[in-house]
Amino acid sequence: MVSVTFVTAKGEKVSAKAEAGQRLLEVGQNAGMPLEGTCEGQMACSTCHLVIAPEWFDKLVPAVDDEEDMLDLAAGVTRTSRLSCQIELTEDLDGLVVHVPPEARDMQGR
Repeated sequence: MVSVTFVTAKGEKVSAKAEAGQRLLEVGQNAGMPLEGTCEGQMACSTCHLVIAPEWFDKLVPAVDDEEDMLDLAAGVTRTSRLSCQIELTEDLDGLVVHVPPEARDMQGR
């Protein structure tokens, strides 16, 4: 199991457990985070944007150019921003901390 802590825009911490191999988007949605994921992981939107805690950012597989291009369209992007649909959780990421940007929008009402 991989443990992930989501920090909401209000500073609330929400812990979630995931299986290695799961995408961070799915884990966040299951934990009630406002991650729309409109394109269902096809990197055609930026509605699953999260900010990775700086101490975890370099442990992730680097973003590809297409992901960087989509992040350019997201609101509230930082140096450690990523699309959660592109992060596959591994045992090395156990304890991962991510922040939900204040600009997060979820049309599904989560």
